[in-house]
Amino acid sequence: MNPFAPLPSGRDRLHARVAGIGHDARIFLLALAAGLPGSAITLWLIWRGDYTPKVQWTVTVFLLAIWLGCAFALRRRVVFPLQTLSNLLSALREGDYSIRARVGRRDDPLGEVMLEVNTLSETLHQQRLSAIEAAALLDRVIKEIDIAVFAFTGDDLLILVNRAGERLLGQPTAELLGRSAEDLGLQHCLEGRRRLLELQFPGGSGRWEVQHSAFRQEGFSHKLLVLTDLSRALREEERKAWQRLIRVIGHELNNSLAPIKSIAASLESRLARRPLPPDWDEDMKRGLAIIESRSESLSRFMEGYARLAQLPPPQLRPVEVGSWIRRVAGLETRLPVALRPGPDLVIEADGDQLEQLLINLVRNAADAALQTGGAVAIHWRRNGTHLEVAVEDEGPGLPNTANLFVPFFTTKRHGSGIGLVLCRQIAEAHGGAVMLENRKDRQGCRALLRLPV
Repeated sequence: MNPFAPLPSGRDRLHARVAGIGHDARIFLLALAAGLPGSAITLWLIWRGDYTPKVQWTVTVFLLAIWLGCAFALRRRVVFPLQTLSNLLSALREGDYSIRARVGRRDDPLGEVMLEVNTLSETLHQQRLSAIEAAALLDRVIKEIDIAVFAFTGDDLLILVNRAGERLLGQPTAELLGRSAEDLGLQHCLEGRRRLLELQFPGGSGRWEVQHSAFRQEGFSHKLLVLTDLSRALREEERKAWQRLIRVIGHELNNSLAPIKSIAASLESRLARRPLPPDWDEDMKRGLAIIESRSESLSRFMEGYARLAQLPPPQLRPVEVGSWIRRVAGLETRLPVALRPGPDLVIEADGDQLEQLLINLVRNAADAALQTGGAVAIHWRRNGTHLEVAVEDEGPGLPNTANLFVPFFTTKRHGSGIGLVLCRQIAEAHGGAVMLENRKDRQGCRALLRLPV
């Protein structure tokens, strides 16, 4: 205690005493203080007047009873609603939303407070139900999803694992919870954010996508680890790709080998006749011509497949967009290609591959336009960080766009079915895309090539 500190004044001591008592006691004292002047004057008049002692004591007792009764009634009227409100707020804090306050008149300030507390209780009740339902749904999704999900504390101790994680680690949840990431063989998965790793677990091995992020719960930092098995999806896509490829190749081989086999058998039977028929040489020439034609078609098909399967990675060099497009447009001699010049741009790309891509698009547009006697036009523009090159024709349009980029699918009589697929591969190798759609302003098709600038 500081000996040189000033002593508190009488007013300060009074404030300290008042602050030390409860609110209900202060209300009671204020009620007594409010009735003290009138009661004191009345008693003074009674005891100073010419009254008998019996009357004086009767009035005194009666006055004191009324005085104290009014003070206690006022204290109850003020304190009881506050106690009710305190109990309601305590119930809300404990999560009990079933208690409601009795609401008085709407124009009563205390009634409006109770009404607002009831409304708050109902709102919190609905929010709690929504949170419980959302948490239950999230818990069910995490349990049923076929992706391994793990949650760790800041000290790398496991606190949550779903069924896919159980199967992956080959142990039930009860034996996994509380163990460290290093003990479970997942420590290296918590390093970095998102990457692909070759991993081996008791429940499976292969290529996994590892995603690691941080979150906070109840003020503490936690780690979330998600492992997605890509091997199964890749194997399924590989199987489907092989099935499509075998189906297409088998179809093409049958289309070429069936007539070759039939004509060869027919020619053999005619040569086996004795004497030879008079027109045997004409039949021989016609049959050999058909065999040659089908063999050439089969050879073109295999060459096209080899080109599609052996596309080299692009060799990036500066390419001047205007010169590239004008050069390709000049290569089409069957009809004039209209140019609508765009901005002067230079992009980093493989000029040879882009030239082959645009040649295919322009050739397809010219083939379509020749069917209807229409025109072909090329224009380009810059759209944000991308270059957009549009090749538009006035042909019959596209009846079905679903199979345009399916390898070896073609609507042309002598088409190979690899042109558009090759275009898409080249565009995607450059970080771009190729899209085909029917024109909205008129009949025809629009091919759009998007490349990063």
